[in-house]
Amino acid sequence: MKIALDPYMHRHLSLPDICRLTRELGYDYIELSPRADFLQWWTRPRVYPERAQSFKKAMRDHGVALASLQPMYRWSSPYPDEWEVAIDNWKRTIQIAVEMDCDLLISEFGRGGSPERSAADHSGLHTPEACENAFWRAMDTLVPLLEREGLTLSIEPHPEDWVEQIDPAVDIIRTINSKAVRCSYIAPHSFYYGDDLAQSIRATKDVLTHVRVADTFNHKASSQLRYIVNPPGSTARVHQHLDIGQGEIDWDTFFQTLRDIDFDGVLSSCVFAWEERAESSSGFMREEIQRYVDKYWH
Repeated sequence: MKIALDPYMHRHLSLPDICRLTRELGYDYIELSPRADFLQWWTRPRVYPERAQSFKKAMRDHGVALASLQPMYRWSSPYPDEWEVAIDNWKRTIQIAVEMDCDLLISEFGRGGSPERSAADHSGLHTPEACENAFWRAMDTLVPLLEREGLTLSIEPHPEDWVEQIDPAVDIIRTINSKAVRCSYIAPHSFYYGDDLAQSIRATKDVLTHVRVADTFNHKASSQLRYIVNPPGSTARVHQHLDIGQGEIDWDTFFQTLRDIDFDGVLSSCVFAWEERAESSSGFMREEIQRYVDKYWH
């Protein structure tokens, strides 16, 4: 089991300082989410040899390692120019993963294709089907590269993706039929994945390699007026990334079910809610994740 820190709340720090803080907070691994000086959102990575070597040296100096890298590109775009740029950026990211000795890439199926965006796009192109077809084209291009380099790509369904629920996401991953493509389970998205937490996790058995840990409230509870969101009727995919215990996820069921399916991959702390107390939040999450691992795996 690798317990990793997603340092998004600490993104103001340099990469060497991220390594230092990761070690100080008790983590052995970093899950590097998009940041302006490495894997930038949607555009070409900002990585060159000196920066990569400096980052690798800082990890060695502080005794931490990369558990995963998170590229975010529009590989499910139905627009050819966006899709082609995304694939170029993915190819560069695969090279960077090899350079950084990081064998796990994590990403999303691709924002867009939601009913709301489809309705707003009068071109008629941005439908879930068009996004899925673009995704399959991306898989045809990228899976052979991943297999050749010995890398694993772990994909998550995300609220407002063209696929938001766990069952169809797992079905697509199994259809790709490559050991290089696995599934991520994002705890704060659980109430979008399905109505039964344990059943949703069990659906990922044998393809789950990466789990993000953070709490959230159940947006489906009561009359679905859990939140005040204006204007009324907003289709915003409301969810949080809170410390364990601050939301409504049943954490004993969560970790017990992971143990039941023999999960042994990356568990990453993925809290975004508390930038004013980012260090204490990240430290708390390290202790809580370890407590549950000790409870159910030992």
